[in-house]
Amino acid sequence: QVQLVESGGGLVQAGGSLRLSCAASGRTFSNYAMGWFRQAPGKDSEFVAAISWNGGRTYYADSAKGRFIISRDNAKNTVYLQMNSLKPEDTAVYYCAADKIVFRQLFRGSPLTGDFGSWGQGTQVTVSS
Repeated sequence: QVQLVESGGGLVQAGGSLRLSCAASGRTFSNYAMGWFRQAPGKDSEFVAAISWNGGRTYYADSAKGRFIISRDNAKNTVYLQMNSLKPEDTAVYYCAADKIVFRQLFRGSPLTGDFGSWGQGTQVTVSS
């Protein structure tokens, strides 16, 4: 129902920064929590960050805390992931996703892949050493 398109990936050196964007279609974008996940070749999908439908709560993987910032601009139907101090281990395809339900109040622990129902195509982030 929510259509998502990621952009902003690329090749950067370790220590650099990137800002990923996820543009959403639909007038109900603001009803959904949004998340970012990443997947490296041969590995399982990994939670990175999420933000509640109203932007009041954020969630971060331990690997992202202190380096990444998730934000959203509901007026622009866009969610962002600002990534700083990038490391080679951040190399992955990054996907944005919309929650399966509207107006979720709280994720039980870290958000899970199964919590999200709409996914973008992904954008590649490569961090060189």
